[in-house]
Amino acid sequence: MTTFSTSREIPATVEQVFAAFSHPERLSRWWGPADFTNTFSVCEFKNGGRWSFIMHGPDGRNYPNENVFAEIESPRKVVIQHVSEPKYRLTIALAASAAGTVVSWSQAFESSELASRIEHIVVPANEQNLDRLSAEVLRKPDGG
Repeated sequence: MTTFSTSREIPATVEQVFAAFSHPERLSRWWGPADFTNTFSVCEFKNGGRWSFIMHGPDGRNYPNENVFAEIESPRKVVIQHVSEPKYRLTIALAASAAGTVVSWSQAFESSELASRIEHIVVPANEQNLDRLSAEVLRKPDGG
């Protein structure tokens, strides 16, 4: 197995969910597992755009990340190619539902050996990432 998939329904429009990706200041607030923060150096939210940042762990460690926005179909799809190790392709699809938007999250690693080795980290981290996305989308404009 090289691909980990999950989904989440968020009670908001597709456009509202997409905005949490397309605005760097919002993306930096929710991207990553629980208790991680981010410092973006480049975030070119466009097809082929670079996305370079440091993810700061709750343990005080820093995790450099280099990505390319491989494909953006506003407001339905974002494909991120993680070009630093571990290499993977993350496809995020947004679809309208009766209750709002279904976010489908599919993370494909280049190596099944690597995927099996880090599955215990990736699976809960992806769920935490979707928890944080949901909170950002439903966040009040004043930060509440």
